[in-house]
Amino acid sequence: QVQLVESGGGLVQPGGSLRLSCVASGYMFSMNVMGWYRQRPGEQRELVATITRGGTANYADSVTGRFTISRDNVKDTVYLQMNNLKPEDTAVYYCNIKSGLTYDYWGQGTQVTVSS
Repeated sequence: QVQLVESGGGLVQPGGSLRLSCVASGYMFSMNVMGWYRQRPGEQRELVATITRGGTANYADSVTGRFTISRDNVKDTVYLQMNNLKPEDTAVYYCNIKSGLTYDYWGQGTQVTVSS
């Protein structure tokens, strides 16, 4: 089992920044991908960014150039630095870790609200 605990969400004005953190605990499969997904009310969960253990990152087009994903393999932690936030970034953000087909775990989510 793996537990993921997110933190760092909150209310921010348009153009502002937030940094999300997600700490993983439990059995850590070595070849894993960690990532952030988000879900707006009434919509499906969507990919925001992922990062391999080796540091290869992948971003959704909507956040490229504004968000940066990083990870600390010693601390089993993944971060999401979000800059120039827009109202459309408002969503619940979920941390995820996966490896193969059966190793796939989610955090409880953290709310990000971008509003003036």
